[in-house]
Amino acid sequence: MSRLSLAVPANVLALGAVSLVTDVSSEMVTAILPFYLVLSLGLSPLAFGLVDGLFFGVTAVVRLAGAHLADRLQRPKLVAGLGYALSAACRLGLPAAGGSAALVGAVVAADRTGKGLRTAPRDALITLSADPGRLGQAFGVHRAMDTAGAFLGPLVAFAVLGTSGAYDAVFVVSFAVAVLGVLIFVLYVRDRREAAPSPASIRPALALLGEPRFRRLCLTACGLGLVTVSDAFVYLLVQHNAGLATEHLPLLPLGTAAAYLLLAVPLGRLADRVGRGTMFVLGHLALVAVYGVLAASGPFWAVLPLLGLFYAATDGVLMAAAGPLLPPGLRTSGLALLQTGQAVARMVSSILYGAAWAAFGPVPGLVAMGVGVVACLSLRKVVR
Repeated sequence: MSRLSLAVPANVLALGAVSLVTDVSSEMVTAILPFYLVLSLGLSPLAFGLVDGLFFGVTAVVRLAGAHLADRLQRPKLVAGLGYALSAACRLGLPAAGGSAALVGAVVAADRTGKGLRTAPRDALITLSADPGRLGQAFGVHRAMDTAGAFLGPLVAFAVLGTSGAYDAVFVVSFAVAVLGVLIFVLYVRDRREAAPSPASIRPALALLGEPRFRRLCLTACGLGLVTVSDAFVYLLVQHNAGLATEHLPLLPLGTAAAYLLLAVPLGRLADRVGRGTMFVLGHLALVAVYGVLAASGPFWAVLPLLGLFYAATDGVLMAAAGPLLPPGLRTSGLALLQTGQAVARMVSSILYGAAWAAFGPVPGLVAMGVGVVACLSLRKVVR
């Protein structure tokens, strides 16, 4: 057994395995969904935009409710399991929806509801399963395994689509993979409970913002979320600058996922030593570099690893920084509060950048976002 496996608790590895398998399933669908909706079902760009927006919006709505339920029952595994099961069932909902945009939107909303239910309880289980001094490493291992699934998902989807030529075959295979993820979760993930019971009201969770360090972390994450250009826009700009064929666009995330996969564990371990706040800041400097390369029409191959570096240094690191700041009984709700604020901020960012692109072109918006990132990092004290 390797030194890494000895240092990372079995529960974290089990959660990582679940995320790996689940992300293979979800990214299979994500990779082909635009083509399925627009080319196969004939959805208009406006209708597709509304469906795509549900991916970002619905999770923000249900995170707090699901997290409060997990804290109230002290059963994070139960709530997370319901989320995984709901998302798995939705894999068969897409072909069943036929050509109805409303039904497709309902299936996507249900899938995102499942994701919103499971994310905070899953992260809470990680914080409860790992040593506080090694949370960065634990989240790094989990995110690396999660990203391995995100890397494999599009490849599996294209293989299935190339073999069968049918979108429905991709959805059926995705469903089978998702069911495997649920089985691994049920059989191998262990529940973790805290001694302090959660009050029946959600108000104590909101009162966590009264704690200065946690409030500062939330404000920093939300402020930076407002100036984070979404991956979709980044890949569209890469395609535009490089003149890549449109059919190659779904493959671009593989470059980001590869860098994230390679860097998540070492950067998580480094964050435990040098400070998680420091790593969070450095990760956003990588994002500024992404904006700079895109604005200068630099080599597109440099954008993808930089974006992967950004996620490896910020995603799990942020949760590792927040976990020790939260009291027993409200840990899941606190993480959900942070994630919800960040998700809403990124929704607003997408709208603002889209409007700036339409009015002034892509470059002025990138410059404004880059200046915004630097301003946030200079004005906000990041919690270590």
